[in-house]
Amino acid sequence: MASPMMKHLKWTRTSQANISVTDPFKGPGRDHSSNTASGHFLYVTVPEGGLKSDWTSFQSPLLEPTNSTHPCKMVMYSHQFGPRSGGLSVLVAGTDIYPVWQRGGALGDLWVKAEVEIISNTSFQLVFVAAIRDKEYGGVAIDSIMMSPNCRLSKANFPKPPGHPCTSDTSKICDFHEDCEDKDDEAKCGDFSYEKGSSGWTDSSIGSQQWVLNDTPKDKYLFLAEAPGQQLTEAQTRTPLLGPSGPACTLNFSYSLTSKSNHTGELSIRVIDSLLGSLPRLWEFSGETGSVEGVYQQAQVYIGARDHRFQMEFVARARKLCPCARITVKDVRFINCHAQYFPSSPTALSCNFEDGLCGWYQDQTDNFDWSLLTGMDHSIGIGKSLAVDVWSPLLRGVSGRLLSYRQPGTSGHHCLSFYYKLYGPETGALSVKMRDAYGGESLLWSRSGAHGNFWHEGHCPVSEQLTSFQLMFEAVRSGFDGRVALDDVAFVNRPCTVPNKCSFEGQQCGYTATGTARWLHTNWQSSNTGPKTDHTLETVMGYYMMADSDVEILPQGSVATLTSPVRVGVAQTECVHFWYHMGGENPGLLTVYMKPVKGDRVKIFSNSLDQGDVWRHGNGNISSTITDWQLEFELQGAGGKGTHVSVDDIIFLNHPCTKCDLEIGMCDWTNTQNPELDQLDWELTSAEAETHYPTPSHDHTLGTERGHFLFLPSSTRDTANYKAWLLSPHLPSTKGSCLRFWVYKPVSHGSHLKVWGQSGGNLKQMLSVEEVGAVWSRFDVDITSAHEYQIIFEGFKGYTGVLALDDIDYDIGFNCAGEAKDPPTNNTGGIAASIIVVLLLLATLGVLLYYYLRTQDKTKAMTGGAVERSASPSAIEGIANDMYDPIDLLTVSEWL
Repeated sequence: MASPMMKHLKWTRTSQANISVTDPFKGPGRDHSSNTASGHFLYVTVPEGGLKSDWTSFQSPLLEPTNSTHPCKMVMYSHQFGPRSGGLSVLVAGTDIYPVWQRGGALGDLWVKAEVEIISNTSFQLVFVAAIRDKEYGGVAIDSIMMSPNCRLSKANFPKPPGHPCTSDTSKICDFHEDCEDKDDEAKCGDFSYEKGSSGWTDSSIGSQQWVLNDTPKDKYLFLAEAPGQQLTEAQTRTPLLGPSGPACTLNFSYSLTSKSNHTGELSIRVIDSLLGSLPRLWEFSGETGSVEGVYQQAQVYIGARDHRFQMEFVARARKLCPCARITVKDVRFINCHAQYFPSSPTALSCNFEDGLCGWYQDQTDNFDWSLLTGMDHSIGIGKSLAVDVWSPLLRGVSGRLLSYRQPGTSGHHCLSFYYKLYGPETGALSVKMRDAYGGESLLWSRSGAHGNFWHEGHCPVSEQLTSFQLMFEAVRSGFDGRVALDDVAFVNRPCTVPNKCSFEGQQCGYTATGTARWLHTNWQSSNTGPKTDHTLETVMGYYMMADSDVEILPQGSVATLTSPVRVGVAQTECVHFWYHMGGENPGLLTVYMKPVKGDRVKIFSNSLDQGDVWRHGNGNISSTITDWQLEFELQGAGGKGTHVSVDDIIFLNHPCTKCDLEIGMCDWTNTQNPELDQLDWELTSAEAETHYPTPSHDHTLGTERGHFLFLPSSTRDTANYKAWLLSPHLPSTKGSCLRFWVYKPVSHGSHLKVWGQSGGNLKQMLSVEEVGAVWSRFDVDITSAHEYQIIFEGFKGYTGVLALDDIDYDIGFNCAGEAKDPPTNNTGGIAASIIVVLLLLATLGVLLYYYLRTQDKTKAMTGGAVERSASPSAIEGIANDMYDPIDLLTVSEWL
C-alpha cells in the first residue's frame, strides 16, 4: 500500500496496455512474469499534476523473525528506465530500519533480477522505496516478487519511519558542508571519514558482477563480488547527489587489484551530472597492483568546480572473480569540496606552472583539460608550461578552459600578461575572457591560426571592476594537428605596456582617436559599415579600427587621427607592419607618421586610392634613436560619398623591414583564415626547435638547424589531402617581375606544391612541384600582369614526408634575367621618409653625441626619420640570388 504522506506519488498496479502501446518512453514495454503488454506490474513515475515529493514506498506484511539457518529469501525483478529513475531500495524495518538492497539511477530498458536474504531476530517488514526525478521520461517498475517459505507472516506492529535530517532543504544534504550539529546531512554521502559514510555508496550493477560493502568495526571497504545478473557488464556503485563543488575539490581513495595473473581487471571513476548525465572518466587503472591481498595504492582524482549536483561512480570489471582475485576500494575522502572554498596561493594569479596551477583551475563544463608539460617552457626552456596537444588522439571535444579563482573588485587598471604558443597547421584559437559576478562573459584578447614554433608575449588590459570577476584562458581547436601552450602568467596592478601586436580583437590596445571624425572599434556584424571581414580572422565578427570618411562626417580637408600609446625609443631601427582597407570612391588620404614626444613628426606611409574591397599591407622603418614616440594614422577627408578607411593587425618588430629570409618572421606573407579557401596553415619552425613533426635537417638561408623555414608536415590523420594557402601582399601590375624561392620536398605520398597567380578573382597556375628530393632546390618564375595580383603558394598535405619553403623573394619590375621591365615609380605603399631626413638625423646624432661627451649632461631626445624604401623595384623584399645559377626558370605570361 502507498505511504499516506505521499498520496500524489504512489505505486500503481498497472500494465503496459493501460500506460501506452505506442510511446516507447512510457512504461517498461511488457511485464516480466508473462512477457506481454497485458501483464501487470507495480509502477511509479511522475504524476500528471507534477512532482511534489521525490520518493514513495510500499511494504510487505509483517513477517516473523528469522535466523542464519532459516533466512527469509526474496527474489524480484526491477525495471529502472530513463532519467526519471532515481533509484530503488529494499529496507528491513524492524527495531531499526536499514537497507539490504539498493540499485541507484537508471539501469536501462530491461528487467533486472535482484536477490535479497534477510536475517532478523525481531519481526520485520520489507519496505520498497523508489526515488523519482522530475525529468522528461522513464519510471520504476517491480514484478515477479517471490518469497521463500521461511518468510512467514507475523502480527507485530510496524515501526515508525525515521525522522528527517535537521534541514528540510534537500540541496544542503551532501553539499560538503556540515549544516546539522550531529552532521547527519553529510553522514551518508560516501565519505569514509564519517562513521556511516561508506553506506552512501549504492550498487547500480545489472550484470554478473556487483559492488558489495564490507562494513565491520575493523575495516570498511567496497569490493567486487558475483551477482545474479547474466550480462557481462561493468559493476557500478554510486554516491547520492553531491555538491555543487568548489574549484579545489579532489577525491582521495585507496585501491587494490590483486590476483596471481598479470591482469586482474579494470577500475575507473566518473562523474554523473544531474543535468548532463554521464561524463568522461576522470581516472582509470587496468592490470594489477600486486599479488598480495591487502596492499593498496593511493589515488587522487581532481573533481573541480561543478555548478550542478552530481554523483561519483566507481566502475569495475574483474577478468575472473575468485578468492584469488579481488578488486577493492577503501578510505574514500572528499577533500576541500565545498563550493565556497577557494585555497590561497602565494603568487595569486601570477604563475610559471613549475609548482602547479597557482590561482587557476580547470573548468569542468568544457570538453578537455590543459596539461602540465615538462621540457618546453618560456622561462628556462626545460621547465613546465601548460599545453593542449591538439594532435593527441585522446583529445575529445572542441574547447578547454582554464579559470582563475574568483577575484574581488578592483580599483584602477590592471594588466594580465602571459606568453603563448599557437603552433601547427590546424591548431585553432587562444582567447582570454572575463566572467563577471552574474556569469556574463566578455572577450579581452584573441589569436588564431599558425604563429610559429616560438613563444609570443600577450597583454590584456583589465579595467576597474566594481564586482567580483574571473579571468579565463580558452583554447578552441579547429582540427587535429597542433599545440596551444601557455606560460609565465602575471596579473599586476598597473596598466599594460604597449603590445607589439594589436589585432583589435576584444580591445583597442590603448589606441586613441581625435579629430573631426572618430576612429571606431567595430566590426561588420555590429555596424554593417566598412570592410565585411577583418584581416585577422577574416570573419564578420572580427574587429578593426574604422573611420567613416563620408563628406557629411569628415568634410574635405578635415582630419581624423588614430594614435598609439607612447612607445619607448630604442637605438636600433624598428619595423612597423599594418593592414589597411580603403572603401568607396575618393576615400581620403591615409598617412602614417612617426611622432616623437618632442619634435616634428616624420611620414612613413601614404595612400589615397580606393583599391577594391581588399585588405592591403603597409610597412615602414622607425628610427627613433632614444626618443619616445607614437604612431599616428591620419585620415584626411577627400569629399567622397559612402567612403571609409580601416586599419587592422598593427605589428612592431625590433629590426628593420628587410628581405624575407624567414629568420625574423613571415614578413608580409600571410596564412588565410578563410575556411572556404583552405583548411590548414603553413607553419614557421626550425630543425632545432622541432620535436613533433618531420622537418629538413637545416634551413636554406643559414644552412644550420637553427635556421627557420615554412613547412607543411604530412600526416595519416584525417587532414591528409587538405591544403594550405600562403598569400603575398597585393602587388602592382608588371611587364616583368621575378619570383624566386627554395623548396625542400623529399619523396612523399600525396604531398605536392602549386604556385598560383590571382588577379581580379581569377586564378592561373604558374608552377607545380611534385618531387625535388631531400635537398633545397631553387625555382625562378617570370611574371607579367596587366593588373594588380597576388602570389599564392598552395601546399597539399600528404600521408608521409614534409614540404618546406625558404628564402622567398620577388623582384618587382625586374625579370629573372635581371632586366628592368617596369619604369621606377614612387613607392606610396612603402616608406616615405626621404634621404635628406636620414642625413639630418645622422648629423644631429653626431652633434648630440659630441655635446654629451663634452658636458656629460643627459642626451636630449631627438626625432628619428624612417629610411626610405628604394624606388628601385629590385630592392623590394627578397634575397639577392646573384651567386646562384637558376635551376628552374619559368615565364608566366599575362593572364589578364
